[in-house]
Amino acid sequence: LFPANSGNKEITWMMLEAGAETDVVNSVGRTAAQMAAFVGQHDCVTVINNFFPRERLDYYTKPQGLDKEPKLPVKLAGPLHKIITTTNMHPVKIVLLVKENPLLAEVEALQKCYRVLDLISEKCMKQKDMNEVLAMKMHYISCIFQKCITFLKEREDKLDGFVKSLLKGRDKDGFPVYQEKLIRESIRKFPYCEATLLQQLVRSIAPVEI
Repeated sequence: LFPANSGNKEITWMMLEAGAETDVVNSVGRTAAQMAAFVGQHDCVTVINNFFPRERLDYYTKPQGLDKEPKLPVKLAGPLHKIITTTNMHPVKIVLLVKENPLLAEVEALQKCYRVLDLISEKCMKQKDMNEVLAMKMHYISCIFQKCITFLKEREDKLDGFVKSLLKGRDKDGFPVYQEKLIRESIRKFPYCEATLLQQLVRSIAPVEI
């Protein structure tokens, strides 16, 4: 709790990588993230909420059950983990992270990655300590990956075209319509309708017309 409450993001991250549990509560029943939020250390809250141990991703790089092949090639685990743990969730940032890594910027690689993200999202919702935030984040990145695949298959300018579409503003006021529709579409496609976070997001955006 102390690094989070002090606002030290680096120490918080180091402790998480060393195995610190994010769901352990203190004497008043609060987690480290809840306490950090209470004292206004929102950067540390972001670090904690975005933390995803590499070993949880590495699980998918080994064949499980009757599978003969792993769901995720080992070479993709590092680049995918970098995207999973980023705290900048702007769709352009995620596409640029894909674009900068030749291993990821391929249709087959992105297909494997988004399927693994969907599995992680499902696991986050069905585990005993449900993590709606992480489930939604995995789903959101999965949706962006799927849109990357569409541009790689159908557009000559490929991911550059995707970035341009996301950044293009409406003539009259510069509003990024394509980006807004992509984000709304990802929210609409989240398969767990009972999620409190989903309902909050829908209530927030429903009254706002594009």
